[in-house]
Amino acid sequence: MLSAKNLSKKYAAFSVVDNVSITVSKGEIVSIVGPSGAGKSTLLHLIGGLDKPDSGSVLIDNTDLLLLPAKKQAKFRNSHIGFVFQFHHLLPEFSAIENVAVPLWIKGLGKQEALAQAAEMLKVVGLGSRLENKPSELSGGEQQRVAIARALAPRPSVIMADEPTGNLDSANAHAIHQLFLELRDTMGQTFLMITHNDALARMTDRILTMQDGRIVSEERQK
Repeated sequence: MLSAKNLSKKYAAFSVVDNVSITVSKGEIVSIVGPSGAGKSTLLHLIGGLDKPDSGSVLIDNTDLLLLPAKKQAKFRNSHIGFVFQFHHLLPEFSAIENVAVPLWIKGLGKQEALAQAAEMLKVVGLGSRLENKPSELSGGEQQRVAIARALAPRPSVIMADEPTGNLDSANAHAIHQLFLELRDTMGQTFLMITHNDALARMTDRILTMQDGRIVSEERQK
């Protein structure tokens, strides 16, 4: 479903990502671990089309993301890739349901259809009773669930999560990872995730360890 080949990225003379290749199957949760500065976030940004590599290719659903013109790449990214970051980046003036509807409005859905799909996604992540609450009225864990619902709303091929639980306490972090497992099992959702939490990484299907811009080991959990 996702294949990144020979990705490299340098800043000045420093190789942040050095000839990295990875594949992710549909319905698989793959975590990337490693020390700070190993190149994990840069790799995720390259695979997600948020940054441009010096060399390499990224195929998602047999489409070479990096060969698309800028506008088509943005449209493809909005439909096929969901992003979840350490900080939720919710719009403070919007309710939960409106935040989740944003990528659907960008996609071109009508207001009511988008809101209906957003409500469905909020129910999936356990926030069916919090549709009209604004971010300031939600806990940190609830805000991150809204961000996950927003990423899920366009029914993307893959969700790329960069430290999605890094700003949460251990109980909420565990709950978010359990949610990812449930979404994989019930919706066949694919995840590529960066985490510093070894215990949570071991809940995923495969662990890739990155060091000095390279994948240095791979461990399958099941």
